[in-house]
Amino acid sequence: MNWDLLSIFITVGLAHFLALLSPGPDFVLIVKSAIKNDSKDAIGVALGITFANAVYIGLCLIGVGSILAASAPIMITLKIIGGLFLMYLGIQALRARKDAYDQFQVAQSAHSNIPKTTFLKEFTAGFLSGIFNPKNLLFYLSLFTVVLTPEISFVFKLGLGVWMTVVVFAWDTAVIFLLSTRKVRAKFTQVAYYIDKVTGALLGVIGLTIVRTAIVDR
Repeated sequence: MNWDLLSIFITVGLAHFLALLSPGPDFVLIVKSAIKNDSKDAIGVALGITFANAVYIGLCLIGVGSILAASAPIMITLKIIGGLFLMYLGIQALRARKDAYDQFQVAQSAHSNIPKTTFLKEFTAGFLSGIFNPKNLLFYLSLFTVVLTPEISFVFKLGLGVWMTVVVFAWDTAVIFLLSTRKVRAKFTQVAYYIDKVTGALLGVIGLTIVRTAIVDR
């Protein structure tokens, strides 16, 4: 066993998992979707976020990530688009009327007043949230350029990339299923309206902060 490679794997894996534990726009979006939608549809958000992470991991593996990160216009554009998208999601949540949640139960009825969603819509929201978050690119770029040296084989880097992609999906899915269990969701549905408002406000603030930072740093 190559102890150096094992040490690198543990270091990168731990840093990656700790980053997942840190609440960000992706996590807020997952919670928002999990408490409002059926778990099958909410999985779309997790899969979308995972695909976005996989794209950035792939770009870092082939060296494109460093080119994107070095381009100020590209990074600023990503920040502005991503920030505006998060603000849009936040506004949508804040505009929802309270009576739309009156029929929101642990198992949503077919006649619920809450606008129906689809797996594809949730997937798109998750993918856009992840792909327009420059921090994802910079995070993976830092891992692959600082921790992994040119001496490390591409196969090892690829395996590490696959591992991180799987962990992203597993963690996001675990959060969704936790919030989808009958007891947990029963508690959440009692305050679903307020949770949706809080998560919407958080997404809006995060989005506004990202846009403001992009404009100031331009």
